[in-house]
Amino acid sequence: MQKSAIIFGATGLVGRHVLRELLNNPRYGKVTTVARRDMNIKHAKINQLIADFQTIEEIKDQLVADDVFCCLGTTRKKTPDLQEYYRIDHDYPVALARLTKANGAKALLVVSAVGADADSANFYLRMKGQMERDIVAVGLDRTHIFRPSLITGKRSEKRRSESLAKGLFTVIDPFLIGGLSKYRSVPAAWVAKAMNRAAEQEHGGVRVYYWKHIKNQL
Repeated sequence: MQKSAIIFGATGLVGRHVLRELLNNPRYGKVTTVARRDMNIKHAKINQLIADFQTIEEIKDQLVADDVFCCLGTTRKKTPDLQEYYRIDHDYPVALARLTKANGAKALLVVSAVGADADSANFYLRMKGQMERDIVAVGLDRTHIFRPSLITGKRSEKRRSESLAKGLFTVIDPFLIGGLSKYRSVPAAWVAKAMNRAAEQEHGGVRVYYWKHIKNQL
């Protein structure tokens, strides 16, 4: 029997690759995307829902799937208001975990960040750590947390700081070995492939993936 999936953040860098992976995966018969705008994609498997944080309750009965992929996230530059930033990167993913679990979802796969720590002095890492903590507390059968460092790939918008960071990581990545390997940059396509593969696992509980685990899923 084929499974169904929901992708939140399918218009983003990782989300676009996840969508491609799932549409090409014969295990999935239906792939629902939730985004603020029409993605203008035609495919027999795809079911597009238009919603955002303010309107998600209006479509909650349609958020039914076996596996939930959460690829949401903004940046400090795009969202300078820290309360809004926290709402997007913490409140929204946690709310989605609760809504989809109530509708029968068994697995949730979420993109976080290397260094995520609910008690960190760093706002970003604390926010990601609290998001992880609160999603795990929702209690789905299987929770897969991906903690990449810099995610590389072709984005729809230009990010100068990210371009500079990519150049820097090209130089330092080879030196990040052993315990430091988790700080290596990782292509968005790798993260998506690893999420697709992880969803095939049937064991319960919580698993955390760093660079080496992501690479091993390829």
